Amino acid sequence: MNMKTRFLRDIEVSEVGMGCMAFSHGYGKIPPEEYSIEAIQGAYGHGCTFFDTAEVYSPNLSGIGHNERIVGKALAGVRDDVVIATKLFLRVGPLGNAYKTIRKHLEGSMERLQTDWIDIYYLHRMGGIPVEKVAEAMGQLIDDGLIRGWGLSQVDVDIISRAQRVTPLAAIQNIYSMVERDSEKRVIPFCMEHNIGFVPFSPIASGLLSGKITTETKFERNDDVRNWVPQLSTANIAGNQPIIDLLKEYADLKGATPAQISLAWMLHKYPGVVPIPGSKNKERIVENLDAVNVRLTTEEFVSLEEALNRCKVYGHRGLGGF
Repeated sequence: MNMKTRFLRDIEVSEVGMGCMAFSHGYGKIPPEEYSIEAIQGAYGHGCTFFDTAEVYSPNLSGIGHNERIVGKALAGVRDDVVIATKLFLRVGPLGNAYKTIRKHLEGSMERLQTDWIDIYYLHRMGGIPVEKVAEAMGQLIDDGLIRGWGLSQVDVDIISRAQRVTPLAAIQNIYSMVERDSEKRVIPFCMEHNIGFVPFSPIASGLLSGKITTETKFERNDDVRNWVPQLSTANIAGNQPIIDLLKEYADLKGATPAQISLAWMLHKYPGVVPIPGSKNKERIVENLDAVNVRLTTEEFVSLEEALNRCKVYGHRGLGGF
């Protein structure tokens, strides 16, 4: 399957990417490594060329690099044909020589990912670190040929603009979905104006917008972030049901699934947006990628947008969320 492409600054990627975190953390029991590798390779075979990971993605966030190793094994044979993004996590405290510190993290990620370069290298969270120092170090790493572009995650315009003045950004990765729309106010317009790609994580709201989660759904007790997602409390699932009903209405109209409609909505709305839905289920991964085949007409989009704007959202994570 050939998927249409978009650009994160000058880096070409498939219209929908793949968040790989769930193979290591955040959604309960992780699958066997062989299954995870097959799922990633299956996504590539289905047209996905953009894969997202992070050095901290490991079971219960204990340890470093579990997810990067899986992604590295899965994509080693097609490295020249894919775009790999990973994220470094810097502890709060004195940064010291930013370039040396960040390069050490980068070299560890490259080794685990079995690659000589990273396409997009994000700072995972700010944590009080001066963004200008990070931006300067990232510029040096670009000059070294070790990364093609860099990005920030869960940040607002003030941080983005400060970073952009030092080393132009390739992408911003913030939470964004039909029930998390803070980035529409300033961040996405700023990114579109400055040719910065915008990469939504949790674009299906941890499964809420799939329509498969109900007030009866029980999440796994160990290492499952859905226990803490505000929209997924029992009361808020019930409160958000009108949004799910709206998605199901359009899904029936378009011969699609609610999750695909939620992705098609943001793809239609912003040309520089590349969502990275995540799942540990092969069938769901393919379903998410197939959202690129669901095209809303202008009339359908306007009608959907107006109806969505009338819906109240129950629960909010925001830029300060996890």
